[in-house]
Amino acid sequence: MLTAAQVLAENNFGDTRTGGLAGPMGLFLILVLATATVLLIRNMNARLRRLPDQFPAPGGVDAGRADAGVVDPTDGTARQESRPNAAKRPQQG
Repeated sequence: MLTAAQVLAENNFGDTRTGGLAGPMGLFLILVLATATVLLIRNMNARLRRLPDQFPAPGGVDAGRADAGVVDPTDGTARQESRPNAAKRPQQG
């Protein structure tokens, strides 16, 4: 009489190679990925611990006003990059 474990463990997929490396290689990759994840988490925690509790307000700007430090980097000298009628004209090539 077959037990449930024997039925589930039976190979019903035809002739397969014995002594294959798929299982050990998969285990190796899982262990490498788990180790890399643990090391990345430790590194990020160490970096977060080194951050200050509060960052200083930027150069005398009132911290309550969000738009006080906004400056136009182009000083109004920006050119329009796209043509308004570009989609209507056929392209010549």
